[in-house]
Amino acid sequence: MSAHPQHGDSASEAERAEAQQSVRDMRARLRRLDDDGLDLILRQARSHYAWRDEPISEAEIRTLYDAVKMGPTSMNGCPARFVFVTSKASKERLAPCVNPGNAAKMMSAPVTAIVAHDVEFWRHLAALHPHDDRSAMFANDPAKAETAAFRNATLQGAYLIIAARGLGYDVGAMSGFSNAKVDAEFFAGTSWRSNFLCNIGYADETA
Repeated sequence: MSAHPQHGDSASEAERAEAQQSVRDMRARLRRLDDDGLDLILRQARSHYAWRDEPISEAEIRTLYDAVKMGPTSMNGCPARFVFVTSKASKERLAPCVNPGNAAKMMSAPVTAIVAHDVEFWRHLAALHPHDDRSAMFANDPAKAETAAFRNATLQGAYLIIAARGLGYDVGAMSGFSNAKVDAEFFAGTSWRSNFLCNIGYADETA
């Protein structure tokens, strides 16, 4: 017997009603972003490649992640895995994995996020999608799991960029690196696979 409430259970119905009311309340407060908000996250935002020497705290990174994790993914699978590289020692581990032209950009950024995906994300579906656990469809089909993990984690990587801009940071996504080297250095023995890198900080526009 499942320990999770089913659609007809009163607890499930109450949770659904609460969630729907929360959305209605939010829409009553805010129907849309204003033009400045859209400019900040997309229309006037730009990628950056040089950074001021201004740190971003762990608390700020957690605030960023708490926003990113709420972005929609298929079946709420949330397959993205983020490694926020901040220390000098960790940057030195990452540097040999990055193309020479990108190394300085990465080393000078306060934060470099390794955006990865977990090809075994389905192991958590019973908790993340409890009303309809579909983990078996991925457990028995690794190719389907890989496709779903990559697609949805890429979405989450985009949420990272937008959320970071919304919180006042500049970003510079990078694909000039070796996925194989990153995976060997940071994800050996795991089911995680790197996708892209994203520098986060405050842009040095004089560079």
